[in-house]
Amino acid sequence: MALARSSQSEIASVPSAVQRYFEVALYLLVLCGFGTLVSTGGLDLPTVLLVSAAILFRGYLLATHRILLIPEDWTTTLTLGYVAFYLADYLVFSGLFVTATVHLVLFVMVVRLFSSRRDRDYYFLAVISFLMVLAAAVLTVDSTFLLAFAAFMLMAVVACILMEMRHATGKATVRANSSSDDSAQRQMAFSLAGASPLLAVLIMLGATAIFFVLPRISTGYLSAFARSHEFSTGFSDQVQLGRIGEIQQSSSLVMHIQIDGDLHGAYDLKWRGVTLNVFDGKTWSNPHAQHVVTSVGSGRFLLSQNGTQWRRLQPVGATQPIHYRVLMEPLISNVFFLAPTPRLLQGNYRLLSMDNGDAVFDLDPEHPVGRYEATSDISQPSPSQLRAASNDYPPEILLNYLQLPHVDDRVLPLAKQITATASNNYDKTAVMERYLRTHFGYTLQLPRSVPRDAVANFLFERKQGHCEYFASAMAIMLRTLGIPSRVVNGFRTGEFNDLTSQYLVRGSNAHSWVEVYFPGYGWISFDPTPAAPTEMRTGWSRSMLYVDALASFWREWVINYDKGHQYNLGHAAKDNGLELLQRARGWAQRHHETLLSAARRTSRTVSGAPVKWGFGAAVMAVLLALAANAGKLWRAFRSRRLATRPERSPSLAATIWYERMTRMLARRGWRKSPAHTPSEFLICIPDEATRKSVAEFTQHYESARFGGSAEDAQRLPELYEEISTTERR
Repeated sequence: MALARSSQSEIASVPSAVQRYFEVALYLLVLCGFGTLVSTGGLDLPTVLLVSAAILFRGYLLATHRILLIPEDWTTTLTLGYVAFYLADYLVFSGLFVTATVHLVLFVMVVRLFSSRRDRDYYFLAVISFLMVLAAAVLTVDSTFLLAFAAFMLMAVVACILMEMRHATGKATVRANSSSDDSAQRQMAFSLAGASPLLAVLIMLGATAIFFVLPRISTGYLSAFARSHEFSTGFSDQVQLGRIGEIQQSSSLVMHIQIDGDLHGAYDLKWRGVTLNVFDGKTWSNPHAQHVVTSVGSGRFLLSQNGTQWRRLQPVGATQPIHYRVLMEPLISNVFFLAPTPRLLQGNYRLLSMDNGDAVFDLDPEHPVGRYEATSDISQPSPSQLRAASNDYPPEILLNYLQLPHVDDRVLPLAKQITATASNNYDKTAVMERYLRTHFGYTLQLPRSVPRDAVANFLFERKQGHCEYFASAMAIMLRTLGIPSRVVNGFRTGEFNDLTSQYLVRGSNAHSWVEVYFPGYGWISFDPTPAAPTEMRTGWSRSMLYVDALASFWREWVINYDKGHQYNLGHAAKDNGLELLQRARGWAQRHHETLLSAARRTSRTVSGAPVKWGFGAAVMAVLLALAANAGKLWRAFRSRRLATRPERSPSLAATIWYERMTRMLARRGWRKSPAHTPSEFLICIPDEATRKSVAEFTQHYESARFGGSAEDAQRLPELYEEISTTERR
């Protein structure tokens, strides 16, 4: 292993400067590729630390002009040694083929960083950098990838330019002399700094244009390669008590929701995910089978003809439909989150299903839940209507939604005590909801283990918890009173971003609530959980809304850009173009009539005084001619002025007089060719007397033109007259 310090004399030459700049650009290219891969979170901590240390050490060597090269026999030994470690990594440490292979590639990259001697080694490092960025594109859908990719693109442009300069320098047959002046290197650095960003921007713009017009053959991100997500465990058909509380401790973004016409965040809705009806004391589950949803074509599915929740027998008053768009983060969950009561769902999906709990699922493995639109009717029956509802429940409701696990003996007396003043099921439900909100505390501090009887522990001992405990306690107490109920897992509406008119729903907005069945009206939502403490808005949180707006655009128009987006974009462009054309046509028609009216008035005015208007037109024509030839007139005036006073600018005056002299001789037949010098032109003049005069004129011309002699310039008018006299003889 050789460690040396480069000399300053080597840096003085342009080829050595190109080599150094290239090594720095290639190092930054590798750094960008590795940083992009690390930002995905797909690398383990030991790998990140070890590779980062090696890359930083390489940067230190470059900054201090030191050279460290691993001998080639060491490289072979290290590679063979790592093959044995690769098997141990795959079988023992990582346990995954992909992870072990990534470790192998990173090891080879580090070895190449300290053993690059030939062009193929540099090319190999560039290819490895690109593969790291490509792997990051598969592992993440975050908008930060755009910034990392832009930095990688910039360094790739610089590296490619310098690589071509190295290649041209190596093939050059003529070598430039070395110089101690480093201005050439600085000028080259400034040129690279100016040209590279421009080229990178042009490449990005070209790629953007190609991206938007390229036909879409698929959609969404590569979810098959994405990592499993903690959120999916809270929205399956079996959820352990406390799972939603774990999700609530995360601030990760879950979805963006945009409601048509909502510019100020006027809605406070719950977004239903899964419904759960069987409780064993620790776990809620949903054993209902799923059935296929009716499709009406073009990715549109009618939910109102499939769900049981929507089959109301009694009118609830005027409908209140809303249309909204949902953009999901990759949750690795096939559940659609919808506002009650959904009527229609639209998206790039081939097959959907629903269960008897009214949850909607995606059965299309090629198109995971990402972007979809839906229409819901959020109207609700009034309290008076629900108070008047009968107690005649359908048999399937009684069979599925009154199930109870082993219940503590204190639960039923407490439920009766809470509802003692209520005479109907609605009032009993409402008073129980109010009791839980006011007599119990909200906390996200989860117990270390779920108690054997979690509901009794919450009601009589702990008396605080998160939404799952409130919803479970209310559902169980209602069932002890013979009122069908179930638990729903979903999300509450989150923060509103007025920049994009979208609601930001995060993991902390995960929620559980209760739905109670009322014959004739279906399932009605109740929320016994008290409001959680709200966070204060700060200037930083406001600035993060701009970051979220960028991320939302990235997800909407890049990650989830599909044929539907392409069609909408083209349709909007066509409509805007037609609208602009109609406006232009309308403007032309309106102004055409105005111009015709003005022309008629002008015609009548001119006809009344033809002499006056004819004289005015002639004056106007003269002024226009003068304006059009103002440049020529000014040059002629300036030339005449300089010709009469050549001492003010001898060189320019000499040029003017020489051109006059050649034009005068050209009229006599002795035309000067542009290829002839003044001395060569003398040979072309056959008349001896004229040639002698022109020779003297040329001598004074060259002294004035190239020597700046005012005396010689003043002699030129006199000599010009002599030549003119000679011509007339």
